[in-house]
Amino acid sequence: MGESKRRKSAPAAGAEEQCKEFVASLSEEEIMLLRLRDELYDGRWDAMLADLNDRLQGKPYVFKLAHRIQDDIERIERLNRFERQYNVDLARYI
Repeated sequence: MGESKRRKSAPAAGAEEQCKEFVASLSEEEIMLLRLRDELYDGRWDAMLADLNDRLQGKPYVFKLAHRIQDDIERIERLNRFERQYNVDLARYI
């Protein structure tokens, strides 16, 4: 099963505050990526990363970001790691 858009369960006890603190520390670019993931990619990091990598390789792509694809890929990996670690959807907190 792919990483389809789904509302992840509530974070484990004590993780709620960590999620709020993490989201409060996010840059504008990271918040934008969370919003675009949900709006353009059905909540799927894998689809968003594939799109960015296609752009880097000169293949057809959807996601249009100027001059910062590698930075966005690193941001996405960081956000995705946090979501997997705490089993949360960070978009709930923005």
